[in-house]
Amino acid sequence: MLILRWDGESAHQQQDDLAEEEPLEIRVRGRAISVTMRTPGQDAELAAGFLLTEGIIRSPQDLLRVEHCARNEFGNILNVLLAPEVPVDFQRLTRHVFASSSCGLCGKATIDSIQGQFPPVQSDVRIDAELLANLPQKMRAAQETFDRTGGLHAAALFNAEGKLLVLREDVGRHNAVDKVVGHCLLYGPFPPDRHVLLVSGRSSFEIMQKALAARVPILAAVSAPSSLAATFAQESGQTLIGFLRDRRMNVYANTQRVSFPTAVEAR
Repeated sequence: MLILRWDGESAHQQQDDLAEEEPLEIRVRGRAISVTMRTPGQDAELAAGFLLTEGIIRSPQDLLRVEHCARNEFGNILNVLLAPEVPVDFQRLTRHVFASSSCGLCGKATIDSIQGQFPPVQSDVRIDAELLANLPQKMRAAQETFDRTGGLHAAALFNAEGKLLVLREDVGRHNAVDKVVGHCLLYGPFPPDRHVLLVSGRSSFEIMQKALAARVPILAAVSAPSSLAATFAQESGQTLIGFLRDRRMNVYANTQRVSFPTAVEAR
């Protein structure tokens, strides 16, 4: 779009790219279970990841097909076809049908309820701190849409050797994570239980819950975690890393999965 930009000395008109944001309605068996604001693209991954992290499906075999509603010219309604044997308790869904791109956690049940759905992570994977320190730069180098708009969050999955496997961008942090999780569910690796999930912003309770549902043992963020995220990570067997930038990091929970170059490691 055409904008007016002031550079401190003069004002001038120029073209500027903005991050796209549109609603997406996800339907299961003809019933709307979520409407979320998202960046269009990878909608099938978003839906698959959402269904997994909500505990509606547990494996790739539960999901038969994801398709855009043919009657919707804007492509903002998805129909999800589940295997006939998959039970869906619509009353048990923990997210409000309507969610914003910045929230996503509205109407969540208690921590005990969520941890009852998803047992603690058990993974003996161990990552070198030097390797972890290089991940934000790798993620940032792959954020093509952010380069144009400056307005998107990112989530990226790395293997234990630091190889970037999948990166997704979205106006919502939770949407970016759902897209990565959905990609794993649809195309592998699944479960990503020897991998690192890196997010571009802060790590919230909901982000930790999504990582737990996907069985990701290590969650890292370039910014701070919330106190609830740290508590949840400790109780769920997840390694939580914050402020991963400028070759520094804080490890808030389950430090045994991070190898430091010094002889004495944090416990």
